[in-house]
Amino acid sequence: MFKAYYQPLCNYAYSFLRDRDEAEETVQSTFFNFWEKRKNIEIQTSTKAYLYRSVRNTCLNAIKHEKIKQRHASDSLSVTKDHHEPVAQTVIKNELELEIARALQTLPEQCRLIFKLSRFEELKYSEIAEQLNISVKTVENQMGKALRIMREQLKEYLPLLLIFMEGLIN
Repeated sequence: MFKAYYQPLCNYAYSFLRDRDEAEETVQSTFFNFWEKRKNIEIQTSTKAYLYRSVRNTCLNAIKHEKIKQRHASDSLSVTKDHHEPVAQTVIKNELELEIARALQTLPEQCRLIFKLSRFEELKYSEIAEQLNISVKTVENQMGKALRIMREQLKEYLPLLLIFMEGLIN
C-alpha cells in the first residue's frame, strides 16, 4: 500500500502545500497514523479514498496553522510597533511644534499673520489679500519672505521633520 500510494499522495499534498518536504512529511505522518490506528479504523469507502481524505485534512490543518502563525506574528509586530512608535512620534512632534512656534515668533508681524492665515487657516492668497486690504502681490512677497525665514530657522530640524513624516506615512 505504501509503495502504491506514497508518490501520488505526495503529489496531492504538494498541490496544497507547495513545499515538497512538507508534502512528504504529511504523507509519512498519514501512513504512520494509519498504521498506529489500523485495528480501530473503520473505513466506509476505500483505503485509497481514506488516505487521500486524511492527507487533504492534514494539509488543510497545516495551512490553517500557518495562517494563524502569520497572523500572530503580524499582530505581535503591530503591537510592538504601536507601543514604541507613538511615544517617539509624540516627542518628535512636540519638539517640532515648539521649534515652529519659536521660528514663527522671529517673523515680522505682518509676515507672521499672512503665514498663519495661509498655512494654519488654509486661506488662499486672494482671500488673505481681501481680508487684510492688501494686494495679492504683497501677500505673495510676504509669504516668500516668511518661508525663507522659516526654512533658515528650521534647517537643523529637517531630519526630525523627515522622521516624523515617515512615521505618519507608514
